[in-house]
Amino acid sequence: MLASDDDILSKAQEWKTTGKGVAIATVIETWGSAPRPVGSHLVIDHEGNFLGSVSGGCVEGAVVSEAGDVILDGKPRTLEFGVADETAWRVGLSCGGRIRVYVERVD
Repeated sequence: MLASDDDILSKAQEWKTTGKGVAIATVIETWGSAPRPVGSHLVIDHEGNFLGSVSGGCVEGAVVSEAGDVILDGKPRTLEFGVADETAWRVGLSCGGRIRVYVERVD
């Protein structure tokens, strides 16, 4: 079962309140077949814990990894994953679609 937006945002606030570094990833664009719609969220803490979903499979692993860097340096990033990339099969978007995910630190 996927977490609701309220659950995800509440978890981000809870983690931030307890002093954890936090980032939120949001699906900002999709093309073709994509596992999650625009507006889907994933919240990540500095320890790599997460709640929500932006895609599934290895894509989320890559987003969680990148979120760690965003938490450290504070610089937001836009990530793109898709079947046209050499890494499509490796990161789990072999369905023929592409997604763009915006990752930002919660301050």
